[in-house]
Amino acid sequence: MSEFRTEKDSMGEVQVPAKAYYGAQTQRAVENFPISGWTLPPALIHAMGWVKYACAIANRDLGKLTGTGKNPLKDDQVKALLDACIEVREGKLDGEFPIDVFQTGSGTSSNMNVNEVISNRAIEIIGGDRLAATKPIHPNDHVNMGQSTNDTFPTAIHVATAMQIKLSLIPALQKLHAALDEKAKAWDKIIKIGRTHLMDATPLRLGQEFSGFARQIELSIKRAEIALESVLELPVGGTAVGTGINTHPKFSEKVCAALAEGLDIPFIEAVNHFEANANRDGLVQCHSELKTIATSLFNVANNIRWLGSGPRCGFYEVSLPSRQPGSSIMPGKVNPVMSESMVQIAAKVIGNDTCMALAGAAGANFQLNIMMPVMGHTVLESIHLLANCSSAFVDFCVDGMEANEDHCNAAVEQSLSMCTSLNPLIGYDKAAKMAKEAFASGKTIRELAEEQGEIKPDALKDALDPWKMTYPHE
Repeated sequence: MSEFRTEKDSMGEVQVPAKAYYGAQTQRAVENFPISGWTLPPALIHAMGWVKYACAIANRDLGKLTGTGKNPLKDDQVKALLDACIEVREGKLDGEFPIDVFQTGSGTSSNMNVNEVISNRAIEIIGGDRLAATKPIHPNDHVNMGQSTNDTFPTAIHVATAMQIKLSLIPALQKLHAALDEKAKAWDKIIKIGRTHLMDATPLRLGQEFSGFARQIELSIKRAEIALESVLELPVGGTAVGTGINTHPKFSEKVCAALAEGLDIPFIEAVNHFEANANRDGLVQCHSELKTIATSLFNVANNIRWLGSGPRCGFYEVSLPSRQPGSSIMPGKVNPVMSESMVQIAAKVIGNDTCMALAGAAGANFQLNIMMPVMGHTVLESIHLLANCSSAFVDFCVDGMEANEDHCNAAVEQSLSMCTSLNPLIGYDKAAKMAKEAFASGKTIRELAEEQGEIKPDALKDALDPWKMTYPHE
C-alpha cells in the first residue's frame, strides 16, 4: 500500500498520508505552517468534538440533517456522525490533528481538520470507504452544517476554557487552599516576628501569616469562577459575520443547551452575535483573572521560600521538604525547588496575559478576530500550568512543611519594633528614641525599659507580652 493517497479540494489535488483520517485541507495547512511544532492543545480538540456533537444534535432535532435539503442523511449516518464526534471529544483520535498553532488566524484549518476527521471516521463506522472521492457524510455539508469557523472555533475555545477551569484549575486551587488553611490552624499558637519592607515589625502568629496565604488562594478560587463566567456566552449560530446566514433561527439556542446539559456548565447563546463573532473580550477578561491568580501564587510561593531560607543563616521559620540535591558543588545543599517552580510558572502566565491582551485588541478587525488559535493555545496553557503547579505545590511542599517554633520565637524579643506597644505609655517620640538606643547598645527593648524605670514593671510586662500583641482587640 502506498504511503500516500490523492485527495482533492477546491484548489486541486493533494497528497495525504494514506492512513490519515484527515484530508486535503488539513494537509495543505500542515505544509503551509511548519512553524513551531506546537499543535492545538488536546483540550481544545476535545472541545471541538463537543461543539460538533452539539451542532449535529441541533441539526438533527431541527430536521436539517435528515430533511429535504441537498444530500440528506439517513438515521444510521446521523448516528455514525455523532459517534465520530464522541470519539473526537473523548480523545480517541488525538493523533489526527497535526496543524501548527500558528496558522490561519480564524482557525479555519483546524475547523476543517475536525470536519474531515469526523466525516471520514463516520463513513468508516457505517462500513463505507473513507478513502473514496465521494463523501456520503460530507465534512462541509453535514459535519459543518449551519456553521462557520468564525463562530464554532471561538465557541470551542470558550468551551475548552470553561471545562479546564471547572475540572482542573478550581479543584487544584481548592486543594491548595485547604492545605494552607490546615497549616494556619495548626500553627495558630506559634508567635514570630512580622516583617514589613523586609525590616523587623511587630509580632504575629505563624498561623495568622498562613491564614493570609490561605485567603489569597480562597480569593483566587473566586477569580477562577469569574474567569469561567466570562466565557459562558457562545458565538455559535452567528456563522460568518454574526448574521446567522445558512443556519436555523433556533440552532444557536439548541447547541448551547446541548453543551450546557452535556458538560454541566451554564453556557448560553451570545446576547449579540456581531459582538461575539468579532471580539474575544471575554477571553481577555478570563485571562486577566488568571494573571491575578498567578500573581497570588507567585506571592505565596515566594514568601514560603523566604520563610524556609537557611537553615542556619536565613529565617528558617518553616522547614520545607527536601526534594532533591540543590547543588552540583556544595554537598548537602537543598533548595526550595517547588517555590522556584511556581514562581516561574506565574511569570509565564503573567507574560501570557500580554499575548492575550494584544491578540484581543489588535486581532479584532471588523467582523472577526484573526488571532484566535494563539489565544486558545495561550489561555489553555495558562490554566494547565496554574492547575498543575498548584496541585504539585501541595503534594511536594505544603503538606510536608513543618514549623520551626524555636526559630520563630528567637527573633521576637530581639525586635526593636517591640517598642510599638509602648507608644500609649510613653509616646511615639520616646519609644523611637528607645529603639535607637537599644539598637546602639545591643540591648532588647525590655532590658532598656527596665533600666530606665519609667514604666511600672507590671505595665511593662503586659505591654511587651508578644502573645497579646497578636490579638490587641480581643
